[in-house]
Amino acid sequence: MADILRYYHVEKWRVGTMAKQLGVHHATIKRVLSSHGIPKSDFLTKGSMIDPYLPFIMATLEKFPKVTASRLYAMVQARGYPGGENHFRHLISLYRPKPAAEAYLRLKTLPAEQAQVDWGHFGTITIGQAKRPLMAFVMVLSYSRKIFLRFYLNQQSANFFRGHVAAFTAWGGVPRVLLYDNLKSAVLERQGQAIRFHPTLLELARHYRFEPRPVAVARGNEKGRVERAIRYVRDNFFAARTFNNLDDLNVQASLWCEGPAAHRPCPENKAFRVKQVFEQECGQLIKLPDNPFVTTEHVLVKVGKTPYVRFDWNDYSVPHTHVRKTLTVAASLTHVTVLDAGAIVAKHPRCYDKGQHIEEAQHIKDLIQRKRKAKHHWAQNRLTKTLPQAQAFLNAAAQRGYKLTKTSRELLQLLDDYGTVEMQIALTEAMEKQVPHPNAVRITLQRRREQRQQPPPVPLSLPQDPRIQNQAISAPNLQDYGSLQNLNSQENDDE
Repeated sequence: MADILRYYHVEKWRVGTMAKQLGVHHATIKRVLSSHGIPKSDFLTKGSMIDPYLPFIMATLEKFPKVTASRLYAMVQARGYPGGENHFRHLISLYRPKPAAEAYLRLKTLPAEQAQVDWGHFGTITIGQAKRPLMAFVMVLSYSRKIFLRFYLNQQSANFFRGHVAAFTAWGGVPRVLLYDNLKSAVLERQGQAIRFHPTLLELARHYRFEPRPVAVARGNEKGRVERAIRYVRDNFFAARTFNNLDDLNVQASLWCEGPAAHRPCPENKAFRVKQVFEQECGQLIKLPDNPFVTTEHVLVKVGKTPYVRFDWNDYSVPHTHVRKTLTVAASLTHVTVLDAGAIVAKHPRCYDKGQHIEEAQHIKDLIQRKRKAKHHWAQNRLTKTLPQAQAFLNAAAQRGYKLTKTSRELLQLLDDYGTVEMQIALTEAMEKQVPHPNAVRITLQRRREQRQQPPPVPLSLPQDPRIQNQAISAPNLQDYGSLQNLNSQENDDE
């Protein structure tokens, strides 16, 4: 280092000469010279192509300090600069004025005065087919540096507020001020000093009587305690740690907060441990209210044709009577409750997998029974629409104690085999004989078929299309044909 400074100041050697003679890289020479206050622009070789344009470049940088090197290159190229863009960008990095280093005050707080809050991202966790982000909610007391750590599967607002409630409960009190970054769960909009907070955060602050306070924009140093706490968690807790699931990880996190993290020296006073300082601080925290803040997540969902609601990548069953409705899902960390105008219609354990169907057996059973009844009603409806006598026939069969389901099914089969006209005649004859049973109808149909010397009917195989199979065909009015026959007879007589 001494040789480099001597050769530069005394012998006037250039960077390339020193690098060649001393056998070190030219970047090392530049780093040594820069560390001793020598501007990087002094390292440049004299007679560079940029020299004629330096007055214009420096004046432009002085007036517009943030102008990009690409824009400067276009400007000097229009003025005749012959060099390439890459080398020009490198030269501008040497000539661009560096901002003055900013000095920061050491921030100190009173006991129980402030806590700082932030999220930390710790990779992903796989649950079945779902790959979810593993997020750490970290809150640290600014005075004692007591850490609260809880892991969640996302950083949505519901988990953000759950972390607050869990931290206050673990500490047995609430600090007077909570310091946040400008994340969406805390600050929805900000214009200068005008801040629009998240409405649920304001409700939480009103419930626990603390003041939410966001840091200034681009001033992460104002919440440096929680930033260092997250780095401490990453290096001293999470590194090389194994766990079975999220619950196991959170149990280990709680033990770590009360163990190694609480027994480390307090940064404000290394003569004491964090646990000792926290014991003095906790007595000055705001007391907890009698009832904890409700952190249940409420989401409006619409039920489609199938009796399920979609929430967080999974489907949860509801009674079939609620299809085509808009319901409310109230979700906690452990359960998913479905509400209709405040009334509970379904409750399921929460699933963090993906693409799963969480069903209650009674919901599916009720739907199957309804479908079976609908099928029976469809058979009766087809009969009554096709055969006017069928309703009276079914009423008489019910009075005799016959099963309507079986009766309807057998009559439908006879209708498909013999047609509408023959069935009308057979039903009329069965009613005249007061025998409302499918066998009586079948005997009449077979007798009339034998009288016409026709073969037994061949079972009709319809296409598997419900629009064809479920089609009800009404019998034609034979009186119209009779009137046509009479009209033809009169025309013949006139001739």
